[in-house]
This record gives sequence, C-alpha cells and structure tokens, in this order.
Amino acid sequence: MLASRGGDERAFEELYRHFHARLARFLINLTRRPQVVEEVLNDTMIAVWEKPASFRGASKLSTWIFGIAYRKAMKALRKVDDPVEYRPVDSPDEDSVSSDEAIWRGQRERLLLEAMQQLSADHRAVVDLTYFHEMGYREIAEIMACPVDTVKTRMFHARRHLKRLMSGGSAEWL
Repeated sequence: MLASRGGDERAFEELYRHFHARLARFLINLTRRPQVVEEVLNDTMIAVWEKPASFRGASKLSTWIFGIAYRKAMKALRKVDDPVEYRPVDSPDEDSVSSDEAIWRGQRERLLLEAMQQLSADHRAVVDLTYFHEMGYREIAEIMACPVDTVKTRMFHARRHLKRLMSGGSAEWL
C-alpha cells in the first residue's frame, strides 16, 4: 500500500491481485448479482488507487478496502432491482484436510450459501465476513460503519433465521 501511495502501478497491481478473489466472493454473496460484482470491485479498487491518503492506518488495510466495497455494493444494490440467478463462488481446495472433511465442509458451505440468499444484504454481509473472511465483530462494524452491538444483533437474527432454514444437524455448527 505504501508503494502504491507513491503511484507505483506494479505495487497497486499486486494489491489488486491480493484482494480480488476475497472481494469478489464477498460481493457475490452480498449482492447476489454477478453482473454487479466486477463493476463494484473495480470501483472499489479505483477508490483505493485515487485516494490512498484516506487510509490512515487506524485499521487493517483489508478492513478499509472491505468497507469501501461494502458501501459501493450497497449503493449499487439501491440502483438495481432485477432478479438474479445465484451461483456460489467455489472455494479453493485445502490440502491439509481429509477428503471426508473437505466433502462435509463443502456441503455445509453450500447449504449455508443457499440459506443466506433468504437474508437481507446487511445480514448476508455479517455472516459472510464472519464465516468466510474470519473477521471479528469490531472489524465488521468498521467495514459496515455501524456500532459493534448492531453487528452482534444482525448476527443474532441472521443465525436464528439460518437455523430455521437449514435442517437438522447442518445448523448445529452455526
């Protein structure tokens, strides 16, 4: 980030590549509109390129970038109201887990992603950032520009709704 602040295009390209997959996954889960994802992602990274001085280091770089992406996605969602066919983004395989565990994890993730489609955008964002990006409530609150207690409340309601949507043992890990 420091190098890209100085206008180093290669450093910015590396930053873009580093965040592209994570942001794409977050945005597809948040917006449920594949046609919006790349535009929002690019708008996010343009903001990072054009206004690097607005990152003051008070938070993690990822928190700042995800916050920009969240705000741009919510703005895009207000403009678009067309129906969408949702296809979840595939997760990379992990060599460190057994094949049975990988299958079970994949099934849980697929069930969760399907159930998440019933949630509001704010609830989807909280669940996605917690489970798929392993962020804490404080960091999520910063991204969503709301109090930590609001994040906790959204997570409570999202979990409750997801447990109703998911059957039997699948919901026990929520």
